[in-house]
Amino acid sequence: MTERTKPADTTEENDEQRKRTATQQIVDFGSALTKTPHGSVYCMTIIGQIEGHNTAASGAKTTKYEHVLPLLAKLEESDEVNGVLFLLNTVGGDVEAGLAIAELIAGMTKPTVSIVLGGSHSIGVPLAVAARRSFAVPSAAMTIHPVPHERHGHRRPPAPTTTSSGFRIGSWPCVSSHSQITAQKFQALMLKKDDMAADVGSVVYGEEAVSLGIIDQVGGLSDGLQCLYRQIEEAKGKRETS
Repeated sequence: MTERTKPADTTEENDEQRKRTATQQIVDFGSALTKTPHGSVYCMTIIGQIEGHNTAASGAKTTKYEHVLPLLAKLEESDEVNGVLFLLNTVGGDVEAGLAIAELIAGMTKPTVSIVLGGSHSIGVPLAVAARRSFAVPSAAMTIHPVPHERHGHRRPPAPTTTSSGFRIGSWPCVSSHSQITAQKFQALMLKKDDMAADVGSVVYGEEAVSLGIIDQVGGLSDGLQCLYRQIEEAKGKRETS
């Protein structure tokens, strides 16, 4: 009678596989899922150029909207994710792709927090304000200007005499409805002529962005995480009482 082979213990192998998957996820998507006493937090980076319908130049750091959109939908539906932290350092990019990502973030029911680190320029502005609560470090920069020229490769923004359709960003509900700044005030910043750094438009930094009502609060990683934890706890409380 042959001795029955004892089944191998795969627990250690499964743990190792999960670690490899998590590491590869950081490498491939700049994202990570961390389990905390408050719940599981998914951290997503939005960096470099927002790549849309056209491929960015070779060697450019990009955030690809065809990767981000389905990932956001998956996070919204996942029982393993309690909250999402967005870390932004972007130069801007494709207008429609950026707006699509921003509107999807704004439509999430999961707790969300964004932190602007370095910069969140142009189309990065609606991305920064799309989360439930937005933060910016004091050194963070945000360029506000007419952005349709980015997608079409123009070197300068269109002149202020251009028709209103050319200033699609000026009446963005995505900015005014997800922050404390009005569309009129935002358009005034966009058309400002005396800021040589932006040519036409404005460059604002962390504290100024908060005083203008674009960003909710000056703060860094610990501030953003504490805010996200509070949102997660509040969401748990609502589920328990419902």
